[in-house]
Amino acid sequence: MEVTVNNQNYQLKDSCSIEQLLATIISTGTDGLAIAVNQTIISKSVWDTYLLNPGDQVIVIKATQGG
Repeated sequence: MEVTVNNQNYQLKDSCSIEQLLATIISTGTDGLAIAVNQTIISKSVWDTYLLNPGDQVIVIKATQGG
């Protein structure tokens, strides 16, 4: 199946959770990340069970420090 993450298309296996997606596309940890699927924020507590669907639009936001 294909999903879009931050405007880039990714081919994934048929059943993929947010946690599995992040393990595939991000080599660093998940601290400070926020995830939205189809413009809805998904709580980190359900990333391991929230299954993505073909065509989903995923936004990954990384918190940064600065001033």
